[in-house]
Amino acid sequence: MERVTIFVRGRVQGVGFRWWTRVRALELGLIGFARNMADGRVEICAQGPAEAIERLCELIEEEPSTTRRPGHVQACVVHYGHLKTGLSGFCEM
Repeated sequence: MERVTIFVRGRVQGVGFRWWTRVRALELGLIGFARNMADGRVEICAQGPAEAIERLCELIEEEPSTTRRPGHVQACVVHYGHLKTGLSGFCEM
């Protein structure tokens, strides 16, 4: 199990990117959230099996997208963190 925070830069606000992220995360069995940041990036916090987190990162950066990812991703920065207990689901904030 791992926990990551992913900062995504590009045209990712106002295009359905958080919704898409939520759907992919739930398909992969991840818990966490995706939220817009004031500087135009999207912050994604995800926790779950290492393989699922790796796959989510691949899908976010994949170009061209095979999963109809909305918007355009210019860059992703991934930070690994400590697991948190008592979390469930994946939401858009």
